[in-house]
Amino acid sequence: MSHDQYENPLISRYASKEMSRIWGAQRKFSTWRKLWIALAEAEQELGLPIADAQLDELRANVDNIDFANAAKHEKALRHDVMAHVHAYGDICPQAKGIIHLGATSCFVTDNADLILLRDALHLIEKRLAAVILKLADFSKEYRALPCLGFTHLQPAQPTTIGRRACLWNYDLVMDLEELEHRLATLKARSCKGTTGTQASFLTLFDGDHDKVRQLEQRVAEKMGFEATYAVTGQTYSRKIDSQILDALSGIAQSTHKIATDLRILSHRKEVEEPFEEKQIGSSAMPYKRNPMRSERICALARFVMSLQSSGANTLATQWMERTLDDSANRRLTLPQAFLAIDAILIILENVASGMVVYPAMVGKHLGEELPFMATENILMAAVSAGGDRQDLHEKIREHSIAAGKVVKMEGKPNDLLERLQADPAFPEIDMEKVLEPSQYVGRSPEQVDEFLEDVVAPIQHRFEYRLAEKEELRV
Repeated sequence: MSHDQYENPLISRYASKEMSRIWGAQRKFSTWRKLWIALAEAEQELGLPIADAQLDELRANVDNIDFANAAKHEKALRHDVMAHVHAYGDICPQAKGIIHLGATSCFVTDNADLILLRDALHLIEKRLAAVILKLADFSKEYRALPCLGFTHLQPAQPTTIGRRACLWNYDLVMDLEELEHRLATLKARSCKGTTGTQASFLTLFDGDHDKVRQLEQRVAEKMGFEATYAVTGQTYSRKIDSQILDALSGIAQSTHKIATDLRILSHRKEVEEPFEEKQIGSSAMPYKRNPMRSERICALARFVMSLQSSGANTLATQWMERTLDDSANRRLTLPQAFLAIDAILIILENVASGMVVYPAMVGKHLGEELPFMATENILMAAVSAGGDRQDLHEKIREHSIAAGKVVKMEGKPNDLLERLQADPAFPEIDMEKVLEPSQYVGRSPEQVDEFLEDVVAPIQHRFEYRLAEKEELRV
């Protein structure tokens, strides 16, 4: 292994081997050859003079790729597709004359990309489902543990740890729905010709439009697609790439939010990501427990979100039937977006499988704010005992401000309830009842149960037997 050249860390550090193989050279160019075979088979089936021996020769050499020879051809021809046509022909001399018959370069490049996109989407779909199921387990365990809620990152009405995890999870569920939609609507480009008009194939079949239509459908089916895009230019519309990058960006947005929340909760010492026995948080500060997994998720997620604009700009600048300024960009953005999302979901599954909750700290922080939140209950009790609602409201406001000053300026505990107990305007207060956290979380536990039953259970049913193999973190 050479260490004197840059290596993409998405491959060397973060993403799975499975995702790397999908976007590797072997898979790509073997797929090209399978497409040339599918085209030749369909052309033979529809009457073109292609011999069985030629097809057998092509089939026998699908994975037998001489990359050095292909590179030699490309250096001379300055054309990657023709380089591989020649490299394939060099080891298939009988079939050399019928390889790529009637096709344009985008027959192999675009149809192969659609196949790779489909494979990559399926892998991401399975990884995302695995994360959803792990978060669901966490939600179930902590469905009823009250915690302080936050709006504007300021203390707000309590929720539960499990319900907060359902908020995270629902974003991922919507991302999964978008992935499934993208897969359901993905089609083949198939045999469209140089500008999408199928002129070359119409010539091959002597003006027989029906045979051209049959050719297009047969090749699509051999690729594993039920349908083809109704019209294309030289390429399939780059709208497809943009939509897929949007979907991947959506996952990045959701996971960034989850990881950010975890980083804040780690700061509050309420919930932490897994921290291994010999893991080092800082080279200088031995006590540190930095949330490095969540930070890495955020870093990779920002990268994926940045790629969204490349797909949009590429689509916007495809003049007329196509330009070639999409090619180099797509070689970077499509594989790397999938590699990064693959890595993010591997990390997040690891985090979701081992999150640590500290109930004492959760309860401590909730207890510090609960007196303020209990004032509405106290107000209602005092009114029921015969007090004037408006007068009582003003007294609570004044006592709350005074108690807040003690907390903020003197660093002392919240003494609001003691102040109210000492005020003759309020009846005797049952402190234990007033400060019972569970009465302030509303339907949080029940909402967790309903979410798991109505939303997560169908996902588990669809994916439990086809989840991606669990990946270990490499770094």
